[in-house]
Amino acid sequence: MAEIRVLLVDDDPLVRSALAHFLTREEGTAVVAEAGDGRDALDQVGRHRPDVVLMDVRMPRMDGIDATAQIAERWPDVRVLAVTTFDTVDTVLPMLHAGASGYLLKDSPAEEIVAGVRRVHEGTTSLSPRIAALLIDHVRERERPTPAGAPALEPLTDREGDILRCLARGMSNAEIAAELIVSEGTVKAYLGRIMTKWGVRDRVQIIVAAARAGLIAFT
Repeated sequence: MAEIRVLLVDDDPLVRSALAHFLTREEGTAVVAEAGDGRDALDQVGRHRPDVVLMDVRMPRMDGIDATAQIAERWPDVRVLAVTTFDTVDTVLPMLHAGASGYLLKDSPAEEIVAGVRRVHEGTTSLSPRIAALLIDHVRERERPTPAGAPALEPLTDREGDILRCLARGMSNAEIAAELIVSEGTVKAYLGRIMTKWGVRDRVQIIVAAARAGLIAFT
């Protein structure tokens, strides 16, 4: 299996060193470059074409949100995983909307960050538990009641709605398949249909779109 090529982006060299330390110890991952801000990150992505970018949010010259948006537009196959200390809606939602495939906090265990790299590389999502809880709380607030002028989304079928509710509970494709008694391939097909309907590119953006429209009912 080919190595997952990773770019580290953080304005603190000690953080980059720590991330590099445990990523290079893991079989199947390789750190190909580092960057200290968003502008440098764009240069390094263009030069090295990594598979995954570990991106801080607040940095000098260009922040992680702007850098992520440009990466998503210019190199759509490159996945961005936010790794930061900021855990507020005002930071999380813009980062996810910009195109990040996951959002982890810097106090996450090393193995969680490594697993996050693998998950976003595979095309799934990685969220720290605190971030998942934050998104749930945000959606609940948006649902009481749906704000006037909330973005309209193409309606989902009943089965697509089931998939969305499972996704909002943080379930993996395998867990959704077991819950709904379908195959993982069927789950992926439904997720693809939702992405096409709503014009989004991954699972995280499905959640963000649903949050903004107040569509998800959590239990």
